[in-house]
Amino acid sequence: MSDTTPTTSPTSVPELQDRLRAEGYLAGRGLATATFIGLRLGRPILLEGEVGVGKTELAKCLAKIHGRELIRLQCYEGIDTQQALYEWDYARQMLHVRALSERELNDAETTAGLYGTDFLLERPLLQAIRSGGKAVLLIDEIDRADDEFEAFLLELLSDFQITIPEVGTITATERPIVVLTSNRTRELHDALKRRCLYHWIGFPTIAEELDIVRLRVPDITEALVEQVVKAVHRLRDMDLAKPPGIAETLDWVDALGVVGTEQLDTETAADTLGSVIKDRDDLELVHAELDQVVADG
Repeated sequence: MSDTTPTTSPTSVPELQDRLRAEGYLAGRGLATATFIGLRLGRPILLEGEVGVGKTELAKCLAKIHGRELIRLQCYEGIDTQQALYEWDYARQMLHVRALSERELNDAETTAGLYGTDFLLERPLLQAIRSGGKAVLLIDEIDRADDEFEAFLLELLSDFQITIPEVGTITATERPIVVLTSNRTRELHDALKRRCLYHWIGFPTIAEELDIVRLRVPDITEALVEQVVKAVHRLRDMDLAKPPGIAETLDWVDALGVVGTEQLDTETAADTLGSVIKDRDDLELVHAELDQVVADG
């Protein structure tokens, strides 16, 4: 299926779950229900949770099952509206000015046209608004942005419109699907939360994570799947600065596949630990208890 081939939206929660599963994503009933409601009501979906539990991946899969373009705005400290919304194409404006005669340059209406939509460079937010509903807008890690940027998003999330001083208000002819993610490095404001449907994604149970690994890495042996998943859950019970998410579980499985092992032992775990632990202090802590981690697996 082409990523941009329009398809019909799921008509029920089970259908949404089935279509997500076909893309390699296992959504529990709660997550699928929240997502389905958001899709039907045209409301933004705010996903909070631990790092690596599938928040961003859900937005990618929604784009695939709806045949829409994924437009991603990666938030970071210091991001401003110009980087997220639009910029003026100054190079084209200068070329246009040089092409005008002296009389045209004195024409206020002509020069005002320099700040028309033809000279706008679309950034993710404006691109999504002008997509005609043919996009999934992913506002990733909104908790990394500052309060001012979060406040700027309120108009977009409530009315699906953006105001550009030189142009006016641009309103979406059809709402894009909007997914926001947060790792909760800071608390988001109530004003933003009220505009969204909210769902918390926690770490999966052992049974759920076994199903995820089987779906995403079908060639791995059942014994190794169980060893890895149980070992990862043991790691999450430790006092780690950065406990491993589902993404790290899959990375570890892939690494073990590369080295060709069919059983997780202490030596192999030590050799491949960088696939699942991504912090130096955590590595030292885990290495000291690796025998027990592997034994629990």
